[in-house]
Amino acid sequence: MAAPTPSDPVPAAIGGRRRRPVEQGIILLLAAAAIVSILVTIGIVFTLLEEGIPFFTDGDVSLWDFLSGTTWQPVSGLYGVLPLLWASIYIALIAAAVAIPLGLGSAIFLSEYAPEGVRRTVKPILELLAGMPTIVLGFFALESIIPVLQDLGIVDEFQLFSALGAGIVVGILITPLISSLSEDAMRAVPNSMRDGAYAVGATKRHVATRIVFPAALSGVTAGIVLGLSRAVGETMAVTLAAGTQPNLTLDPTAPMQTITAYIVQISQGEATRGSVQYESIFAVGILLFVVTLIINLIAVRVVRRFRTVYQ
Repeated sequence: MAAPTPSDPVPAAIGGRRRRPVEQGIILLLAAAAIVSILVTIGIVFTLLEEGIPFFTDGDVSLWDFLSGTTWQPVSGLYGVLPLLWASIYIALIAAAVAIPLGLGSAIFLSEYAPEGVRRTVKPILELLAGMPTIVLGFFALESIIPVLQDLGIVDEFQLFSALGAGIVVGILITPLISSLSEDAMRAVPNSMRDGAYAVGATKRHVATRIVFPAALSGVTAGIVLGLSRAVGETMAVTLAAGTQPNLTLDPTAPMQTITAYIVQISQGEATRGSVQYESIFAVGILLFVVTLIINLIAVRVVRRFRTVYQ
């Protein structure tokens, strides 16, 4: 083949071609969306710090007393946040105990066992549950879950609120999130890995639990951690089901108040702007922001640690 002469046309590099006006406009819109997202995050952090820092500088509450105190009674000037923080984490752990088995079980079924028609029908139903208003689930806990717990003798018949009921309903809420992300991760595993296992005589159960699940561990773990983050920040369901009584206890049948429930309570107009109680909602908001940030950072680290790339 003859070598190209200088007079031969040279194709322009793909990256160096001149962009069309429409393409440039789309790129600008995408860049603007990314910038707006960053600015909104910065604005949220700035608002929390601007309103929350005076809670520690202008009032009589020190950061140490706030983080280590075991009594939360704003009326009496006691702002020990541990009862609120513990309630948020405790209910999230109960929710995880409910959602992880249900979510992973449904994900394995949809990915490895269910026919395609069943999967196309069941998965949208699960995702519809994820979009249900949480206040509806809160009333479901009050009218259905807690009465069942009372009938079983787990919760006292004269007690309306409990952390257990709140944890169960939040577990129901985050089950579709864990199930959907885990099922997507499992279906991303190449079929060649399944075929290789079947070729050496593995059963479907062994393929699902010992081949597909470990290969999809990165996505599964990310779904679980994101579900926990969603549970920690849940508001209306736990406000209705767990109550508004701060309790630092291991008893799951006791009523509790989470950080988000306290924010809802004070935001209803019980505190005037600029008061210590008003500033306290931003202080606990900063704490909640830090907790969810830590959970999300853990999720990112876990995903990077167990990420598997298939060719």
